[in-house]
Amino acid sequence: MRIVTANELQGWLSQGELLEKDSNGPKVIRLPDSRIVKIFRSRRLSLIARLRPDARRFAERAERLQQLGIKTPVIDELCWIERGQSISACLYHPLQGNPLDKLFHASNADFQALLPHLAGYIHQLHQKGIYFRSLHLGNIVQTPDGGFGLIDFLDIRFKKRPLGRMLIRRNFQHLQNYLQRRKVQNFPWSELMRCYEEVSKSSS
Repeated sequence: MRIVTANELQGWLSQGELLEKDSNGPKVIRLPDSRIVKIFRSRRLSLIARLRPDARRFAERAERLQQLGIKTPVIDELCWIERGQSISACLYHPLQGNPLDKLFHASNADFQALLPHLAGYIHQLHQKGIYFRSLHLGNIVQTPDGGFGLIDFLDIRFKKRPLGRMLIRRNFQHLQNYLQRRKVQNFPWSELMRCYEEVSKSSS
């Protein structure tokens, strides 16, 4: 992993489009060539974070998901922003498509039509042993071919077998908590659960 110079970082910020930031600084930048810079400020112990930086963990998870047939962004490069502070970054080509939160707010009717497919996709993740704590509408993308893919999956976990009922329930609770925090109104929760149960029964 190379170290990004201060001038290069400033060039990203001045020439690119800042998509996301927090109190610590920029988090996501779109470069003029359409690639994305995702900056990770690790919360882990400094030595562990330097030995296995978050950017590398993100790239490893992307590769593992792709091996399981799950679409993700394509990682281009890993680098350090400040190694001493355990601040790393990924440069990647974004996953083409529309996040489901945008689709939901754009047209409730169109989103309703997606529910059986969305339920099937979530069931597929669970059957592959994928436990995605950050499962929410902003992290699932509908791709141009009508399928789905995942973004922002640093906290994803891979189990050796399909998820059990407890983890499935907990996973949906994370989604429900997200909807409550965002004060999302009129989300078809009961319909999503019904579709998921139908998929589960048909596959058993």
